[in-house]
Order: sequence, then C-alpha cells, then structure tokens
Amino acid sequence: MTTTTIKKRFYCAIYTRKSTSEGLDQDFTSLDNQRESAENYINSQKNEGWIALPEKYDDGGYTGANTERPALQKLIADIKEGRINCVIVYKVDRLSRSLLDFVQLLELFEKHNVAFVSVTQAFNTNNSMGRLTLNILLSFAQFEREIISERVKDKMGAARRKGKWCGGPPILGYDIDRVNHKLIVNDKEAVLVREIVDLYLKEKSLLSVAMILNEKGYRTKSFTSKPGRTFGGTKFKNTNIQLILKNVLYIGKVKHNGELYPGLHEAIISEETFNNVQQILANNRVGRDNPKNTPNTGLLNHILRCKACGSIMFHTYTSKKGRYKYRYYVCMNAQKRGYKNCPTRSVNAQQIEEAVVTSLKNIVNNPGPDHSIDKKELGEALIVNSPIWETLFPQEKHKALKLMLKEVSYNASDGKIELTLNHDGIKFLYLLLHPDNQKE
Repeated sequence: MTTTTIKKRFYCAIYTRKSTSEGLDQDFTSLDNQRESAENYINSQKNEGWIALPEKYDDGGYTGANTERPALQKLIADIKEGRINCVIVYKVDRLSRSLLDFVQLLELFEKHNVAFVSVTQAFNTNNSMGRLTLNILLSFAQFEREIISERVKDKMGAARRKGKWCGGPPILGYDIDRVNHKLIVNDKEAVLVREIVDLYLKEKSLLSVAMILNEKGYRTKSFTSKPGRTFGGTKFKNTNIQLILKNVLYIGKVKHNGELYPGLHEAIISEETFNNVQQILANNRVGRDNPKNTPNTGLLNHILRCKACGSIMFHTYTSKKGRYKYRYYVCMNAQKRGYKNCPTRSVNAQQIEEAVVTSLKNIVNNPGPDHSIDKKELGEALIVNSPIWETLFPQEKHKALKLMLKEVSYNASDGKIELTLNHDGIKFLYLLLHPDNQKE
C-alpha cells in the first residue's frame, strides 16, 4: 500500500518597496517586477507546500530608513496574528536599509517562527553564517543610505551658501517659482508682512499682534501640497507671528549652519528694522530662564484642560531678576489666539494642584455610594493619601497623579474642577475657587 505524504501549507507574504513615487502610475512598475520575481520563487517551492498569499504588501514612495510604512505595519500585524509563515523580498534592502530596524524585524520573525527569504540573495536565517552574511550586506546598505544623505546635505549647504532657496512650504510674502526654483515676492502678502512688523514694533507683544490681525480678518499663508492637501489659511497665533519676525528670508538672506548668506530673492523688510525687532524679542525673553532649585514643575501638566474650549492648560510662571515669583496654568487657546477666543483666564497653580490632591484624598477615603472603587486597582496613585506624599519631588508627584487621573477639567465660570479617573473613567465634581480669585 502506497502512503501519500501531504506537505504542510507554507503561507508566504511578498513585501515590495520603492523609495520614490516616480513611475508608480505605469502599467508595469518596479513593485510589479519585485512581486513577479517573488511569485516565481514561490512556484519553484510548490512541492514544499509554499503558497503566495493574495494580500499585497506594497510600499510605493517610502524610504527604507525607518519602519513607518503602511504596508510594512500591516505585514507586522499579520505576522503577530499568525497568518504568515514566510516573508519574501526581492532584495534585503527592500525590507529595510537600517541595520537596527532590520535586526528588530528579524527578531520579530524569529519570535513568531517566520522564515525570511531574499529572492536575489541566498540567505538562510536559521544558521549563524547566514545571519552574519545578512548583517554585513545590510551594513553596506545602511552605509549607502548615509552617504546619500550626506551628499544631499552637502548639496543643500552649497546651494544655501550661494543664496538659493532649497525647498519647503512657501512663507507669507513669497510665492515659489518652480521653474527657476526661487522665491518671488507676492506684493499683496508683502504688505501684510510689513504691517505685522510695524505692529510688533508698536505693540511689542506677539499675542497683541495676532489678535489685531485676526480682528481684521487676516489669515495665515494658504498653500496646496502635491497630493492635493490644503494647509494654512487659519487664524494667527503668537507662534505664527514669532516665526515671521525671526525669519531672515524677509531681509533677502538665507541661513546655513548659523551663518547668513545673501539670497537670490528680493527682501521685504530692511535689515535695520529686522534688527530692531530682534532686540525687542530678546528683551521680552529676559527673566524667562528657568530659576534653579525652584519648585516650578506643573503637577497637572498634560492632565489639566479648559472646560470652555477643551484646550490643554499648560503650566508657566513669572519671575523677576531670576527669583521665583508666581506659578499658574493658562489655556493654550487663549494664550495663542487671545482671550476673545476663550473666556478662561489663568488659574493659580498651587491652588488648583492642592485642590486636586485634596479631592483625590476624598475620593480614596469616601468614593460615595454611586461609585465602587477597588483601591488595589489604584496602585501607586494611593500615595497621595500617604504621609510620604509631601516628601516626594514634583516629578514623582506628577507621575503618581497621572497613574490615577485621566483628565482634570477646569470651569472658569463657576470655579469647579471635574476629575476623571483612569479607573473606568469615573467622574467627580468639586468646587475649586470663586471665579474672582483667578489670576488676571
């Protein structure tokens, strides 16, 4: 009697990659060529039960320098789900050009019992010699990538020293001449740039300038990228104003490695005016250095939110002559766009932090009849109810609060705070202070 041996099916995923998007609209692309070669290899192993999976793991227009590629991430997810027995590529550098990333991918393959095959290079990852040869080849692939990167940087540096514009999104006041690869003045926007500079010289405040521009209906530079996405065209923030005021392109120069070179484009503002603006910016920064040995760490950083607009409230402080003076939290939306966009003013940091800690102690001790909290699940966050709490550094207190709290919402209109716990998202409402006690 003849016994027929049935080979176990060996499911193979074909991964392909191309660094640029050029030529991807053709009938037969580099990705198709890579896939065809891999399929031929799989067919040669058909007697061993090898089967090509129908899913396509194609990354067109993605670099091999990192793993942030959609098809590769899908491949990794399918490997973790146990759907793949082997990964096949045309060449090793199609999978990765980074030695570190490649080693991590090999470890992932080994952990999930997934074989790795390069069609044009004979590799067997099941033995030490194969892994050594593979790593040597990948080292050369990484070396090639680094050489290319250095060449590009050198080329851009040489171009900047000649005053050339080296790409990037267009800035307010200029349009891009894509034929000659240079910046040309947009006369209408140039008037707005000069107005921004004049306003800052008068107001000496980034936020005041942003508020005035927004009241007049002005918006940031709007442009459309190659994929068709539109950017900009939003209200001004203080950060937008700062970037404009510090940009040396507006005085007809380009910057490279800290040095200024005469640009090939026309200036919009004079150097004298630009230098006056820089002096005011520098003066406004005086006293903002972080004082040493000062308890200015915000315990509620990345936890506290403004109830009115939902924006993060960030921790900051005022100081004078290097001495600690006052800590508070301010709504990011109000800070960047003005208080007309959000009614919440800044709140005393020490007061709200103490209120939150006191509220947490009450929750731990008396959660109330409507809430069932397992103290064991609160873990290290219970330290707020311990005498050791006062001995902790601010950073340690912040970490403990994050273990217990998902969010703290502050309502400036009625002076209430709402605590949302990480444990099942339970919410608690407490009175913080009267609105009149806020910092003006």
